[in-house]
Amino acid sequence: MENKKKYQDIFVESLAIDLKKFDEKIKYNEIEEWDSIGHMTLMSALEEEFKITLETDDIVDFSSFEKGKEILKKYGISI
Repeated sequence: MENKKKYQDIFVESLAIDLKKFDEKIKYNEIEEWDSIGHMTLMSALEEEFKITLETDDIVDFSSFEKGKEILKKYGISI
């Protein structure tokens, strides 16, 4: 499965949102499901799927779907 599809699926599954509600412009705390608990669930799922360990600063900076793509690039993952 290509990385972009994996990445999107992780967002949908980790945040338990309807695929129809998903938008690539999604931002932290913009929807009810992406709160602090949802954020940590999302970070954990990304680490597991892509076999990486995110630095604390990256977890804090991970504020949107787009910003996440930039952060993952630092770990050699192209979305």
